[in-house]
Amino acid sequence: MDSRKVVLLVGALIVAALTAFFARTLVMGSGAPMAGAAPAVVIDGPEVLVATRALPVGTIIDATALQYKPWPKELVDNAYYLRANSNLQALQGTVVRNPITAGQPLTQGALVKPGDRGFLAAALGPGMRAVTVPVAAQAGVSGFVFPGDRIDLVLTQSVAGGGDGPPLKVSETIVRNMRVLAVDQRTDTSVDETTGKTIAKLFSSITVEATPKISEQIAVAQTLGSLSLSLRSIADNSTELEQAIASGTVKVPEGVDPKAEKAMLVQLATQPASGNPTFATGADVSRFQRRSVPGKGQAAGGMAPTVSVAPTPAPFPGGATISVGPVVRIARGTSITAVPVGGKN
Repeated sequence: MDSRKVVLLVGALIVAALTAFFARTLVMGSGAPMAGAAPAVVIDGPEVLVATRALPVGTIIDATALQYKPWPKELVDNAYYLRANSNLQALQGTVVRNPITAGQPLTQGALVKPGDRGFLAAALGPGMRAVTVPVAAQAGVSGFVFPGDRIDLVLTQSVAGGGDGPPLKVSETIVRNMRVLAVDQRTDTSVDETTGKTIAKLFSSITVEATPKISEQIAVAQTLGSLSLSLRSIADNSTELEQAIASGTVKVPEGVDPKAEKAMLVQLATQPASGNPTFATGADVSRFQRRSVPGKGQAAGGMAPTVSVAPTPAPFPGGATISVGPVVRIARGTSITAVPVGGKN
């Protein structure tokens, strides 16, 4: 090879090597650029009342549903609730008339206040009914039931029958997962202005949300015995829904849109339910009580009454007697009853 070409080739390799070296040194020395903190956005405008979470129609407003946030003044509408001229505590117990998304400002017409026309109708879900249930003070969880809570309804009654023994005492859960709409005439929770804590008050009636069929069952239950409340945990709804899906009671269709499927599951979890009641009898808590009502014609001890036939002694003057006809003697335990069935003289 020509020596000139060799020199040019070697020189080109040296230049390429030096270029690569300096480029690597430049990249390594510069380091990654530091990401500066984004400047805080200052919103120039008044504070308006917005929803902290999605509020569907019928939601009863509580202290955690709303909060004040700054809003651009050019976007402020006259219908918004401003901090300067509104009271957040006064809005507790109101009901959402139209759906409100999370972060959306509230407008004056979005809420219905207690006493307003259509208040209770706005609190009800589609196809639901409002039912008022009288409750004794000792059966109302000592006043610790508030609007928006979910309860079970328990019926306690005495079942007569079964001979000379005491009636059967039984208690059963007849309806589950009902939403409380109002306690007496209150739809909000009373709060102590000094401590900020919720005040529990005794009540004599509650208004609950129920389906038309469950409304009929509650009306009948009031004539059978006494009703008491059982407060549900918030986690019970999702747990029972999972059990229903696993057992096949609730079937989730395949290929459904995830948002539609979630909405369907939420609706199922918030629906009141009846049927398949759990129950307890007197024998479950005391050995001296019955477990069931004996069959017809059985005595309290489970023995059928004995029947014997004997002639009836008829008294004569002077103390003499003569048999005038048969008599049926029925023995129930230690009690014996004689019933004459007639005969010839």
